[in-house]
Amino acid sequence: MEPASAEGLGPDGGAGRPWVLLLNVLIVAACGLVYELLAGTVASYVLGDSVTQFSLVIGVYLSAMGVGAWLSRFIAGDLARRFVDVEISVALFGGCSAPLLFFCFGHLKHFHAVLFGTVFIVGVLVGLEIPLLMRLLKDRLEFKDLVSRVLTFDYLGALIASILFPVFFVPKLGLVRTSLVIGLLNAGVALWAMHLLRPYIKGSVLGLQLRVAAVVVLLGAGFSQAERLTTLAEEALFANEIVYAHSTPYQRIIVTKGRESFQLFLNGHLQFNSHDEHRYHEALVHPALILQGAPKRVLVMGGGDGLALREILRFPGVESVTLVDLDEGMTSLSRAFPPLAELNQHSFDDPRVAVINTDGLVWLRENSSDRFDAAIVDFPDPSTYSLGKLYTRDFYRLIREHLSPGGTLAVQSTSPFQARQSFWCIERTIEAAGFFARPYQVSVPSFGVWGFVLASETRFDPPTKVPLPTRFLTAESLPGLFDFNADTSAPDDIEINRLDNQALVRYYEEEVKHWE
Repeated sequence: MEPASAEGLGPDGGAGRPWVLLLNVLIVAACGLVYELLAGTVASYVLGDSVTQFSLVIGVYLSAMGVGAWLSRFIAGDLARRFVDVEISVALFGGCSAPLLFFCFGHLKHFHAVLFGTVFIVGVLVGLEIPLLMRLLKDRLEFKDLVSRVLTFDYLGALIASILFPVFFVPKLGLVRTSLVIGLLNAGVALWAMHLLRPYIKGSVLGLQLRVAAVVVLLGAGFSQAERLTTLAEEALFANEIVYAHSTPYQRIIVTKGRESFQLFLNGHLQFNSHDEHRYHEALVHPALILQGAPKRVLVMGGGDGLALREILRFPGVESVTLVDLDEGMTSLSRAFPPLAELNQHSFDDPRVAVINTDGLVWLRENSSDRFDAAIVDFPDPSTYSLGKLYTRDFYRLIREHLSPGGTLAVQSTSPFQARQSFWCIERTIEAAGFFARPYQVSVPSFGVWGFVLASETRFDPPTKVPLPTRFLTAESLPGLFDFNADTSAPDDIEINRLDNQALVRYYEEEVKHWE
């Protein structure tokens, strides 16, 4: 065997097969991108505003990779051992990144410092990988071939990771298990590299083997206890016991249970409390259907918990309800958590109900022939740009095109007290779409003062009758819901929410920060 060169491999490096080490490039590139996507996704889950979180995470991560690449120049001698050391470190820090971030969000005040510190450390370690591999390969390939092949495998690995992350890893494994699995994959690269580069590692490899084994045991134990780790991290965030938890490709669904009620949270945000949700859902549904008079076909956008469905199906003239909700995990929650099915009175089992799991904006554009007598829009608050697009003028124009003559629209519109600008931005945007709009509000103990917008193409007066038995609404109280006090009335200079400006998300982010 010829001796190894000062930095790279000798003529027999990598058992004479440089492509084997190039395959390592592909794997480490894929793992590196997954760590970046994990950090951005965790940050957007717990902090909201996915554009800001992903932008900051990507910026810090890429700059850290640059630091790692620069630091690689100071590593000299026994490069094979140093590369294995780096892979072990990436496996440990990258593999533990998602569970660590979830845990710290629930238990530490300075979460941003932990988030960006973790991103920076993992980024530096990932930035060391490719330069070290290139130096190991430099004696086996000409420079032009070395650069082109390494970059080709690097970009190919990134492509594979970007496809697998949303299609397989998140929906099948969840964020915590994905983090641990990718860490195990990096540990596997360390073992593989140790085998390939054994002739070029000076001295004993026992220490390397023990460290890899320790990391594999740690990550393997974490994988087997992933649900427990996630629950421990989340228990600090919620006042009541977690009785159901599930991650979908779109959000984290949590149900907690107190002594007399249960609560639904999406990405940490309360959606309803079973004790007082009837106030919210009666206020959302009844005014629009009463105003229409005799609705037969009703459209529900969002509302995957089935509680708006429950109220709609109580109206005797309703013949069909189409519910469009992106997340199948939400529309199937009633089957996974039977108390919800009891609360919504098994509304999803009603033969009049058709459920479509797709993006609401896309569905409206592709189904231009469908017409409805009333539309109920029950989306989560506009905390991200992906949700904000469902509150835009373009969206409400599409809703208008799907309404029959005399059709009515009701939209949940956040709190006119806690998110005053956001509330009136929604009202102004609905008007800009060609509707005559009347805002109204109701007190929901779990939320405080909550707002809605009732709209139709023609001018109307607020409804004054309640034809069905209700727990909250009365004919006497209904007109008063449309009255606003000085601290909830419309402020000046409110922008219209459009797809190209997303003013609503900016309003909402600032107002939520104020109350938090």
